[in-house]
Amino acid sequence: MQLGLVGLGKMGGNMRERLRRAGHEVVGYDRNPEISDVASLREMVEKLAAPRAVWIMVPAGEATRGTVEELGELLAEGDIVIDGGNSRFTDDEANAAHLAPKGIGYVDAGVSGGVWGLQNGYALMVGGADADVARLMPIFEALKPEGEFGFVHAGKVGAGHYAKMVHNGIEYGLMHAYAEGYELLEASEHVTNVPEVFKSWKEGTVVRSWLLDLLVNALDEDPQLAGIKGYAADSGEGRWTVEEAIRLGVPLHVITASLFARFASRQDDSPAMKAVAALRNQFGGHAVKTN
Repeated sequence: MQLGLVGLGKMGGNMRERLRRAGHEVVGYDRNPEISDVASLREMVEKLAAPRAVWIMVPAGEATRGTVEELGELLAEGDIVIDGGNSRFTDDEANAAHLAPKGIGYVDAGVSGGVWGLQNGYALMVGGADADVARLMPIFEALKPEGEFGFVHAGKVGAGHYAKMVHNGIEYGLMHAYAEGYELLEASEHVTNVPEVFKSWKEGTVVRSWLLDLLVNALDEDPQLAGIKGYAADSGEGRWTVEEAIRLGVPLHVITASLFARFASRQDDSPAMKAVAALRNQFGGHAVKTN
C-alpha cells in the first residue's frame, strides 16, 4: 500500500522504515531536506496514486492544524488524512469537520512505542469511520506489534487520541509509583543495592512491566541517577486527562498527584513550601532555613 508520511523525526522516521520493511511504499516529507523524500507537501501528494492516504506525525496544535489545512487544498475526494501525533481529541473533531465538505476522510491515531517502535512495533489506538479504518488496516497491521494485541479501533473520530490521552495519564501514575519506590529505597539504611532490587522485580512479581525494564536500564547506566536533574516536563496528555476527569466528575487521585509532582519538580525553591515553613515558625516557633 502507498502512504504519504509528513514528519520524519524520531517517531516518523522509524515508522517510515518499519512500513518499508513490511513492503509498503512510503513517500515521506519533512522540512529537513536531508531526511525528506520530496521537496514539498505538493510533490508528496503528486507522487501518490488516488485514492491517497497521508499520515501526519508533527507536533500537536498549530503545526498539525496547519498541515491539515494545507493537505485539504492538495488532496481530493476519497483521500484520507491520519493524524498520528499527540493532538487533543477536540482538535480531531475540528480537523474532520474542515475536511468533510471536500469528501476527505479523517482518522486519528494515538501512537505509543517511542524510539523502540521500529523494533517492537507501535501500539495504535484509532478513531474514525469504519470504512476509513478498514481501508487503512494494511498500514496498521504493519506498524502494530506482532500478535493479537497492540491495535484498537476505539470509536468515532477523536476516540483514538482520547484513548491515548488516558493511556498517557496512566503512564504518569505508573512512572511516579516506581519513582517514589526508588526514592524510598535510596533513603533506607537497610537496602544497599537499589539497582539490583529493581532488577529482581523483572520476573515473578506483579509490578513487572516494560517501564520497570526501562528503569533498570537507566540504573544500569547510572546507578545513582547522578547525571540527571530532577526536572520532569509534561507533554499535555496528563493535563488533558485531569481536565476530562474534572469535566466528567471522575476521581483521578493518582494521575492528578503524579501531574502535580511534575510541576513541583520545576521549582528550585517552592513558594508554597516557603509559606509552610513560615507558618510553622509563626505558630510553633519551628526553625526555618535561610538562604
